[in-house]
Amino acid sequence: QDYQGVTAADGAEYHVEADGERSPFRAYLDIGLARATTGANIFGVLKGAVDGGLDIPHKCKRFPGYNAEEKSYDADAHRARIFGSHVSSWMDELEEKDQALYQRQFSAYVAAGITSEDIEGMYERVHAAIREPTPS
Repeated sequence: QDYQGVTAADGAEYHVEADGERSPFRAYLDIGLARATTGANIFGVLKGAVDGGLDIPHKCKRFPGYNAEEKSYDADAHRARIFGSHVSSWMDELEEKDQALYQRQFSAYVAAGITSEDIEGMYERVHAAIREPTPS
């Protein structure tokens, strides 16, 4: 409860810092033999854990939105990834090009009535639900 983390997932760089008597829970990311490629899903997990309040030493070099040439991090690009803009774009593209593949690939979304315009709102609701306290 002491370290709530980020209340709104916006993609901005965030590091948990000690505040008061108690230190935040420290963890270390071990990706094993997996390649550490920029934008890999494991770094999305890292971002979620850090935003949730865990103290995990990291740099944003591997997050989506990091430009190695310019050595800059674009939080908006990462936010777009967090909220599924890449999924939304893929849905639109596939629906236009190959209706059968779209139906097969997104069958659960189609059955639930979720369109590409609903993706960001769906993720926003999920993030809000994660933050709600659960009854004990």
